[in-house]
Amino acid sequence: MQPVDQPFPGLSGLRVIVTGGTRGIGAGIACAFLRSGGHVLVCGRHEPGSLPAADGRTASFTFADVRDPEQARRLAEAGADLFGGVDVVVSNAGGSPPALASAASPRFHAKVIELNLIAPLHVAQAANAVMQEQPDGGSIIVIGSVSGTRPSPGTAAYGAAKAGLHHLVTSLAIEWAPKVRVNTVVPGFVATESSAGHYGDADGAAAVAATVPLRRMATPDDVADACLFLASPRSAYVSGASLTLHGGGEPPAFLSARAR
Repeated sequence: MQPVDQPFPGLSGLRVIVTGGTRGIGAGIACAFLRSGGHVLVCGRHEPGSLPAADGRTASFTFADVRDPEQARRLAEAGADLFGGVDVVVSNAGGSPPALASAASPRFHAKVIELNLIAPLHVAQAANAVMQEQPDGGSIIVIGSVSGTRPSPGTAAYGAAKAGLHHLVTSLAIEWAPKVRVNTVVPGFVATESSAGHYGDADGAAAVAATVPLRRMATPDDVADACLFLASPRSAYVSGASLTLHGGGEPPAFLSARAR
């Protein structure tokens, strides 16, 4: 059995960019690639207090607002200049505060869709331009959400953007083959340092976790392991796919209603 901290061969030396990689899921992904021997560049709109680090290795950082196509282009070029190329791009930046669709402003909806759908397209375009010129191409991994696969009341624009993102990946995988593989990782509930804003206090988070068939939320490491697989030679024939990480999914509401 292979060590848990390096589950797939062929990851050492990979040149990786992770957007939104300074905290939460993104930081977990960055640390996983560092542990696997990769060279990692993370980006953000603000300089972080600390950078992802693992096994004595630390990620590099550059400023970038990936909603701006020019800054997305410069991000991909910065990775290529720093590492001599870019093998993997994980498009993780995204999110949305809760807001009822009936009350949210048009500007709010536009900003949510811009961050969660348009920005990943900018990043993917920039990454593809670099990867198509490389002999071995590359792998683009987009972090989606189960909010894009089931109703998302309270975050309707976010769910719609993630649904569009899942479809976008299937199209890009066809357009950019055979050099570049494009896939989506689709997490469900994930426990991070900002979980309280989504699930409430510890009791609330435990109650949410109890609804998951595997009886726990995912961790950033769970999401990172999926990214390691999609970046590795073991997934050489995987493109245009969605890898769902929801611990078995959300049981149908009628089951609990019937039990009463």
